[in-house]
Amino acid sequence: MKWFNTLLLILIAILLYLRWFGHGGISELQEKEIQLESKQEEIEHLQERNKKLAAEVADLKQGLDAIEERARSELGMIKENETFIQVINPTEENDEQ
Repeated sequence: MKWFNTLLLILIAILLYLRWFGHGGISELQEKEIQLESKQEEIEHLQERNKKLAAEVADLKQGLDAIEERARSELGMIKENETFIQVINPTEENDEQ
């Protein structure tokens, strides 16, 4: 009976060792949790970067319309086959003469 108890004690010790330090044990679980946190932070960073890039793309798409409008109003540029008529308002100097 004494040998049986000793054998059981050794078997329990081996199983506990494997549970803590073996394949799929607690130490490996803790390493995986650290890796998971690291990957989640990386994903958050990349999602933030993607949002910034999407906003930049949207600005560039809308920016073309804004650039065209500015070119028309400030520089008097026109498209092909388009007629441009500029109306000049009289200034105060012209009114005095």
